[in-house]
Amino acid sequence: MPDGARRVAQVGPRKVLILNVQGEILAVDNSCPHMRFPLKDGKVTDDCGIICPFHHSAFDLKTGDVKDWAPWPPGLGPVLGSIVRRKALPVYKTKIEDDFLWVSKQPNR
Repeated sequence: MPDGARRVAQVGPRKVLILNVQGEILAVDNSCPHMRFPLKDGKVTDDCGIICPFHHSAFDLKTGDVKDWAPWPPGLGPVLGSIVRRKALPVYKTKIEDDFLWVSKQPNR
């Protein structure tokens, strides 16, 4: 996968977003924990985060930690954010072996 590439793959029962971020292959759930909208088109940030394109919740792609929870739209975002408690983004271990990309079936968290 070239740098900046992203793909969605079925891993067991889950749709997993696989990204090449600065030469590192990372894998996370393709569903935002806030409202389950897809993250595939989310903005990848310079500090290895991803921002949901819908309510702008932000997560660390390496740890899944929440960086920001539903700040958008202004004024209404915090109300929408309170509908669902803050949850980390599930992340998956990846490895490349013999030119194959392996993704764990279960998330790390």
